[in-house]
Amino acid sequence: MAALSPLDGGQIKTSRASLVGGIAVGVGVALLWGALAYDLGAGPLAALLPAILAGMVAGLWVWRADL
Repeated sequence: MAALSPLDGGQIKTSRASLVGGIAVGVGVALLWGALAYDLGAGPLAALLPAILAGMVAGLWVWRADL
């Protein structure tokens, strides 16, 4: 049985457009997360730190996955 191999050599593409998209998604996620947490009654620091972390994770994922 033949083995499947990726057509692009298996490399993850990280273009400039993907970087800009990752930054935009990261900022958007952080803003929405922070606004929602603050609206639900979290204090400013308790809303800000997880929002920044979630924004960074989402932005890095979009950048590395080249979405």
